[in-house]
Amino acid sequence: MTQQSTKTFRGNYFEDFSLGQVIRHATPRTITTGDVSLYSASYGMRFALQSSDDFAEQSGLKRSPVDDLLVFHIVFGKTVPDISINAVANLGYADCRFLAPVYAGDTLTATSRVIGLKENSNGRTGNVYVRTYGTNQTGEEVLEYVRWVMINKRDAASPAVETVIPDLPAVVAPENLTVPENLRYDDFDKVLSGSEHFWEDYNVGEKIDHVDGMTIEAADHMLATRLYQNTAKVHFNLHAMKDGRLKERIVYGGHVISLARGLSFNGLANAQNLLAINAGRHVNPCIAGDTVYAWSEVLDKAEIAGRDDVGALRCRLVALKDKTPEGFAYKGDDGKYDPAVLLDLDVWLLCPRKK
Repeated sequence: MTQQSTKTFRGNYFEDFSLGQVIRHATPRTITTGDVSLYSASYGMRFALQSSDDFAEQSGLKRSPVDDLLVFHIVFGKTVPDISINAVANLGYADCRFLAPVYAGDTLTATSRVIGLKENSNGRTGNVYVRTYGTNQTGEEVLEYVRWVMINKRDAASPAVETVIPDLPAVVAPENLTVPENLRYDDFDKVLSGSEHFWEDYNVGEKIDHVDGMTIEAADHMLATRLYQNTAKVHFNLHAMKDGRLKERIVYGGHVISLARGLSFNGLANAQNLLAINAGRHVNPCIAGDTVYAWSEVLDKAEIAGRDDVGALRCRLVALKDKTPEGFAYKGDDGKYDPAVLLDLDVWLLCPRKK
């Protein structure tokens, strides 16, 4: 019998996490223009600020920044081998703030701190809460977020840990939102941006059907997930799926987020910047062959202190599979999600104001 090597790493299980534990994640990643092009090809992003150096320079930035969600996915991908390689499910997000623009040529690293633990009643899994920080090559924080993950235990007989559930804000307070330094929308070009709708034109309670749909192909979602160096088995390895073999690999939840964000251009084209993710839930699994549609609901509006050129829109972004948003109730009378709902995401968006 061949001796089992101890050089490979099979990932952490629930018992391996401890409150206050700090994990520095491997593999710094320098973002290239090739990464940006592949991301755009995957999701059809059309926001002018991230598409045009000239538009970005006219808005006060040194050049076109990397899409906010590409930054999120790359930082998230760093954490997977240490945090969620043995996860049952990624359960949610909170208190996510985008803190500084990232440009092609910047190098991102990630560090996580365990801020909560809870063993589940089945004794076989537990929930781990982590706060993750993404930093660039100068040590500047560009992203911070909390997520919680259900992770398998190595041994169901191992003793339960003390339950600590962190106190997390339901919404990132408007005063804690960060507008990119030097960004100004005083001379915002609505023709080049693709929309004449400004912050003042959106009303709380308004629902926006983003109209278009996009069918997910297996090669597309696996290629995109590899772009982020996300190694979660459920996205690639059919033999690692529940019950040994399902008909298809599960699409990375972040892939659905980016698809929905891309689709939201039709109706929210002037919401150039993602400032924060207040909360998020992957409601149902997505697999190749599903067609994703999206709609948004304006939940709130906020002025930005000291700024008359921009305002913040708080929106619920909902992604559906194989159902168009028109006339669709995403929750039933019992409060449960419709099986077609893939994603329920609560975000703050930055939008130019009228002059």
